[in-house]
Amino acid sequence: MRSTQFSAPQLDALRFAAHPLRGTKNDHDALFELIGDAHFVLLGEASHGTHEFYRERANITRRLIAEKAFDAVAIEGDWPDSHRVNRFVRAAGDDMFATDALAGFKRFPTWMWRNTDVVDFIDWLRAFNETRPVEAKTGFYGLDLYSLHGSMEAVLGYLDKTDPDAARRARALCLLRPVRRRQPGLRPDGRSGLGTVVRAGSDRDAGRYAAPRRDCTARRQHGR
Repeated sequence: MRSTQFSAPQLDALRFAAHPLRGTKNDHDALFELIGDAHFVLLGEASHGTHEFYRERANITRRLIAEKAFDAVAIEGDWPDSHRVNRFVRAAGDDMFATDALAGFKRFPTWMWRNTDVVDFIDWLRAFNETRPVEAKTGFYGLDLYSLHGSMEAVLGYLDKTDPDAARRARALCLLRPVRRRQPGLRPDGRSGLGTVVRAGSDRDAGRYAAPRRDCTARRQHGR
């Protein structure tokens, strides 16, 4: 492997801009001065699955919550899986441990969220929330759009318990049918290329196609 050579001016610029992390509570003070009174802070990493990045991201997030009263953590993860964690950190779910609450993350790469750094952060957030009133608890939310079917099933399951009539209407409206056009960059198998665009049926379609007790899962499995 060929080593990269830096010039003296480049090294001087790097030394001037770098902030060493020494493992102390003040490691990110300079960053927090830049954040100021911002309402949104976006945290990324140069690679997925790197312990050091995950650890520092969790440390920064802890400080945002504890020092700047941030009340939402929104991750690159599926909504239903993240909602299970959200219920855990609010002490509102059935899971006893953070590892159980993260068990819903089954889509590759599972280690992106089911890892020890996230477990430690989830445990900390639950303990922190226990000291806060309900309206001040920090939530944990997923923003990914890959779990369309899982999200539909979660919503339908909730409606079955709370509003059966709304559940029946939702099942009618979530009939999926192909649109007769092709769109670049989309294929049914998730790869790049041409694919059929799928959209939800209209109210008129729902009245024409819906069967009373046939749910979206069954229609999807049979290709309807």
